[in-house]
Amino acid sequence: MMGSSTSSQTTAPNGSASAPAVRHNTLEEIDEIYARLTSTFRAGTTRPLAYRRAQLLQLARMLKENLGAFEDAFFQDLGKPRQEVGAMEVGNVLSACLYAAEHLEGWTKPEKPEVEEWRASWDATIYRVPKGVVLIIGPWNYPSILTLGPLVGAIAAGCTCVIKGSELVPALATLLASLLPRYLDSAAYAWVNGAVPETRHLLARRWDHVLFTGSGKTGRIVARTAAEYVTPVTLELGGKSPVVIAEDADIEIAAKRVLFGKAQNSGQLCVSPDHVYVPRALQDAFTAALLTAYRAFWPQGPLHPDAKWGKIVNPAHHARLRRLLERSKGTVVIGGEFDGETRIAPTIVRDVKLDDALMEEELFGPILPIIPVESVDEALEHIRSQPSPLVIYAFTSSEELKQRLLDTTYSGTLVLNDTTSQLAVYEMPFGGEGDSGHGRWYGKYSFDTFTNLRSFTNVPPAAEPFLGARYLPYTDESYAAMTSDLRLEIPDA
Repeated sequence: MMGSSTSSQTTAPNGSASAPAVRHNTLEEIDEIYARLTSTFRAGTTRPLAYRRAQLLQLARMLKENLGAFEDAFFQDLGKPRQEVGAMEVGNVLSACLYAAEHLEGWTKPEKPEVEEWRASWDATIYRVPKGVVLIIGPWNYPSILTLGPLVGAIAAGCTCVIKGSELVPALATLLASLLPRYLDSAAYAWVNGAVPETRHLLARRWDHVLFTGSGKTGRIVARTAAEYVTPVTLELGGKSPVVIAEDADIEIAAKRVLFGKAQNSGQLCVSPDHVYVPRALQDAFTAALLTAYRAFWPQGPLHPDAKWGKIVNPAHHARLRRLLERSKGTVVIGGEFDGETRIAPTIVRDVKLDDALMEEELFGPILPIIPVESVDEALEHIRSQPSPLVIYAFTSSEELKQRLLDTTYSGTLVLNDTTSQLAVYEMPFGGEGDSGHGRWYGKYSFDTFTNLRSFTNVPPAAEPFLGARYLPYTDESYAAMTSDLRLEIPDA
């Protein structure tokens, strides 16, 4: 996502020395990279499946062999605990590499569609071909899974790819700029570091697909720029993902799972549970259950040196969250403490109204507003009145409520009885709906994103007797022969 044109220093949560500012690629380097990758694709280098598999396995080796370096970089930039790094950032992408390598033949196999008998000799075939030279623009909050994850699909599809990292995570950006050329073919894949000028320069090139993860404001800029070349785009833009607590929910489990989801990366996750709708009669019980989970998660408090609680990415984001809390008219139940411009304790706020400051924008931080409603019906009405979120979470055992959510609300994903766990299901597509984005990636859907379906037919000379009626001059007889479909019987509904 686009930010300041200069990289800021980053201080680790333990007060250690700041990470050096990341070196931005020059515009001339970007032009050279683009030309190199274009030449490589046109030469057909990335098309053989053996090449793609080798690159996927090399990416997996890079992640496995440098786990410690990734853990250090993530801690330096975001204070992210090593368990979150290993499970979501490194292990997730490593598994995706192996999954794609294993299924490459099946994904790329030409498809023979079933056709009508009179066209059976035409050898109708659908080939899955790489789109070409593609661009991935990743965010700072999950800078491995949200950049290298789509890269897996680009490699599997046979594309060449530029990956633009975020300047807000300089340690990780510097690490990946160093590692990728050591493991992957630099003629086909390149990591670019930079901020607004470099991103604009990249977007001014003609790409065959652009995948962007970030804010809605910047996503619109990406889409408008890509439209100059009629370039297809995938946009993952986040939004305020709500939680609905139904009357039949297991309150203790719901509270623990909601708080866990909010705690991931200190709330800086595109599918973080943003706010909670709870029946007014259950607000006290749900709040008490949240407090129980809170004290179990952080027995010494989240800002204790042993708590492994991550940082807010930079002082500007930190200040934005503090201002929202200061303006809120809700009641802070627990949390809200901060240390300098680095961390904010997870904060639970109850009795929040729809016009509260905490409901103005995606929070993207460790603040959990609780909005009391008279019923689930009221909660669904509020959700329908808002832009479509990336995900809707609901805690219920009711099949009827599940169906109502499917039938009457819109979101990229619907999850019952947990938060963020949908990210573990790489067999399903991931993406937004409406304001939260469009297009899909994850698992095979990443391959599909960077693949064109190329149709092929071969009409043999032997088919000529069946084609006679199509030729000029047209006659009543040829009209009757060529419009036989118009005389088909239409069945009753």
